[in-house]
Amino acid sequence: MINLAENKADVLVIGGGVIGVCATYYAAKAGSRVMLVERSSICSGCSRGNAGWLVPSHCIPLASPGALAKGLKWMWSSNSPFSIRPRLDWGLLQWLIAFAGACNEKRVRESIPVLKDLTFRSLELYRELCCIDGVKCSLRSNGSLMLFATSRGFEEGRQDTQLLGDSGIASEIWGVEEILHKESSIRPEIAGGILYPEDGQISPHEFVESLAAVVQRMGGTILPSTQVTGFRLERGNISSVQTTRGEFRPQTVILAAGVDSAPIARKLGLRLPIQAGKGYSFSIPSTIFNPSRPLLFSEAKIAVTPFGDRVRFGGTLELSGLDLTINTARLTAIRDNSSRYLSAMLPTKLDEQWSGLRPCTPDGLPIISRIPSVRNLVVASGHAMLGVSLGPVSGKLAAQLALDEHTDVEIPALRFSRFF
Repeated sequence: MINLAENKADVLVIGGGVIGVCATYYAAKAGSRVMLVERSSICSGCSRGNAGWLVPSHCIPLASPGALAKGLKWMWSSNSPFSIRPRLDWGLLQWLIAFAGACNEKRVRESIPVLKDLTFRSLELYRELCCIDGVKCSLRSNGSLMLFATSRGFEEGRQDTQLLGDSGIASEIWGVEEILHKESSIRPEIAGGILYPEDGQISPHEFVESLAAVVQRMGGTILPSTQVTGFRLERGNISSVQTTRGEFRPQTVILAAGVDSAPIARKLGLRLPIQAGKGYSFSIPSTIFNPSRPLLFSEAKIAVTPFGDRVRFGGTLELSGLDLTINTARLTAIRDNSSRYLSAMLPTKLDEQWSGLRPCTPDGLPIISRIPSVRNLVVASGHAMLGVSLGPVSGKLAAQLALDEHTDVEIPALRFSRFF
């Protein structure tokens, strides 16, 4: 157990993924005494096995016109990129009702500028962080290429470029000839592609783990294998946090634990409208297929990212609750659906099989907010597929809120109170 005389802190961060570690870094940089607790190891959740994309091109939120209809249509299919596991869950039903209410063009047009500002600010911060001695991230900034197997999909992609272009997000339409010139392993039967030149990628686990080491050198405390078991509230403030390593008495708490944020918040009598969206990934050797940049197989919603001698394939969004079981049919579907776009034959043996739970809010925007009912609590969660993309800006905003500083980006659209 930790000596209670030594475990007072200005800021206690709960969660050791990209957002929690970034929040810890920015709090330490501001001169605060900061501790981070993580129930498992650093970067053990969604920050580890994801595609590592930094994507202004993904500023259209998950809650978009037609998304719910597609989810219901695909509910029973193991091949679908988006599915909802039917179950008796009042929280899921409430989430779906709110999701349906957000799936309209007006809400989407309001959300795109918010996500755009966050994404571009996060890209700036990544460039700064990657210049810090000891931080490893393998940052690449040569864009991402969306590929379309069908003319209908290509036309929908063009419509998205117009919507994103209205907010200043650049794109280039590529014909088949240009695609094959740049990416020789793509099938010539595809309909076309769209390059988003401002997109980039990092190696997420390298970045998070190395930044956590930098935090420790700065004097911050990182405590893995430390589970939060409860809180003590006094007059609307958290006076102490109980954990498996003892009791902590921070001035402010930042809750950045991904999908675990919701069950942890319930210990405070707080309901976060977050559902777990399971994603899967696997890797193959780059000797089989090695794209020059990240690719998105658009209709299949499969992200392909080169990582040195490995290429990672990731996809699906499965609302299946807090269940990390790997459904091999999902992995097989990612492999098989990739054949619509690739001339290269993918192996039947898939390496580095992984599943992770993305924290999804019903309107597709994260929660980065102080909580009125618990005055010294800041929540930074609900990023869905954009956790890595928005990691630095979300962490910095959370730290600024915790320290009562002016925030880099105006964030009224991200307040917790929007749901109530």
